[in-house]
Amino acid sequence: MNHYVTGAVIKRLREAKGMTQAELAEKIDVSPKTVSKWETAKGLPDISLLDPLAAALDVSVMELMSGNTVVNRNVSANMLRSRLYVCPVCGNILHAMGEAVISCCGVTLPPLDAEEADDAHRVTVENVEDEQFVVAHHPMTKQHYISFLAYVTSDKLQLVKLYPEGNAECRFRFRGAGYLYWYCNRHGLMRRKV
Repeated sequence: MNHYVTGAVIKRLREAKGMTQAELAEKIDVSPKTVSKWETAKGLPDISLLDPLAAALDVSVMELMSGNTVVNRNVSANMLRSRLYVCPVCGNILHAMGEAVISCCGVTLPPLDAEEADDAHRVTVENVEDEQFVVAHHPMTKQHYISFLAYVTSDKLQLVKLYPEGNAECRFRFRGAGYLYWYCNRHGLMRRKV
């Protein structure tokens, strides 16, 4: 990981739960002095205590370590609020239906911000039978390529992983209004309303 849990995070989360240091200490079977040491930056919790500490504070271990709590405001599960993440180390593509703390290969990933496509990243859509044939007009070399194409509506995500050796094309079934996304490994995430 690129950072560890801090005393300020523990204190903020504990106070948000309305717990005293003694109450938190009792929940994770340490002394109140230990919690005090953590919160005053005179010590750090042992790694074996991260799971129980996160559970006592009602957060995930990733939220505890990053200091960013995730509040699920996406109660309607609208897929149009989806967030996409790409690991710069392994190329893994990850998806969340709203705010999340996502980590891969020891790196906390920021959500990708989609931009409108330029001419170098043009995509065409052609109706073929009951599907739409999507083509990204982009070179596919090992150094510069389109990693994936995705179609997102309010209730569905369709994602196709692409590889540098292949063509930047796929088929989707467009059902209702949504967004078409594609990711260039050098220029980032692009989108277009369809």
